[in-house]
This record gives sequence, structure tokens and C-alpha cells, in this order.
Amino acid sequence: MLCAVYRSLRKEGTYLYVEKRDDFSKVPAPLLQTFGKPELVTVINLAKREHLAQIDINKLRAALTEQGFYLQLPPPPENLLAAHKAANNLRR
Repeated sequence: MLCAVYRSLRKEGTYLYVEKRDDFSKVPAPLLQTFGKPELVTVINLAKREHLAQIDINKLRAALTEQGFYLQLPPPPENLLAAHKAANNLRR
């Protein structure tokens, strides 16, 4: 199973995986509008992979099979203030 990976020029750290290169027919129009012009990053052969760096490959395969695309969002930013407060509470 091949899939094409595109990055968003509008939303840093956001990637769109589709079944076929340059085929966005299954991606909802509002999502594509928010995503912006997709920039091709790579094409991956999922059949030869057991894992990917930041995605559960089984969820990716399922999403591609069921809906024809997968949207990877960046992790939420770390709340440094909350981490600092938690560290201070542990020291007391």
C-alpha cells in the first residue's frame, strides 16, 4: 500500500496522507481550504513498514482504507508554566 505525504504551508507540523499522489478527491473541501496548498514531502510504501516516527501505522492504514486520507496534527505545545508549578510542588 502506497501513500503520499503532504505538508501544510499554513499550519506548521501538519501533514496530510492520501492514498494516491495528487488525489485529494476524498479529502473534505473545508479541510483542504484550511490546510492550504499541499506540498509533497514523500511517497511511502506502507507494506514494507512496521512503524512510523510519530504515527500509529495501524491507525494510518485504517484511515486510508476507510476514509481515503489521514490528517496528522502537531503535538500541543508544552505548557511550561504548568510544568514549572508541578516541579515546585514536588520539591515541597
